[in-house]
Amino acid sequence: MTISPDVETFAFTPDNEAEARAHIAKYPAGRQASAVLPLLDLAQAQHGGWLPRAALDYVAAFLEMPQIRVYEVATFYDMFNTEPTAPCQVRICTTTPCWLCGSEAIVAAVESALGCKVGENTADGRFYLREFECLGACANAPMMWIDDDFYEDLTPETATAVVEALKRGEQPKPGPQNGRNGAMPIGGKTSLLEF
Repeated sequence: MTISPDVETFAFTPDNEAEARAHIAKYPAGRQASAVLPLLDLAQAQHGGWLPRAALDYVAAFLEMPQIRVYEVATFYDMFNTEPTAPCQVRICTTTPCWLCGSEAIVAAVESALGCKVGENTADGRFYLREFECLGACANAPMMWIDDDFYEDLTPETATAVVEALKRGEQPKPGPQNGRNGAMPIGGKTSLLEF
């Protein structure tokens, strides 16, 4: 895998077009623009991790909405990349709860494992490393989001193990990396025991 090139034209694959139409069908008639987020996500995944202008224009036409509105969405939400990046996105949360729990050490460990700094692609063009604002799993801090999976309760060692597994082409198990079940205390439930 390498960084996808810029393109003059873009169109969904047949499978992605079917998925896009399924997203649009969730909204009332005339409100298809409400599906802009999932369609941009589909386009970004299809194009290898970033949205060239041709993909933005295609999504605008597909949803029958002004191009500027799609550009606004794609540049507002940090999960969308409008410049070339590697296809595998490694995002480390550095917001206050994760920072208090050691995200600086996670960043350093992942930079070392990938051989690149935050904001850079790896030399082989497979991974793009970035800091990210709150990912909503503060109870399981520190954490990182890689493609569609969250890895939580990280230490420098477990973060490195996740990245090394990905580099080998393996799919590490997402979720807490310390054995806890979801956001439950490590020792198990402490309340609501009758449910």
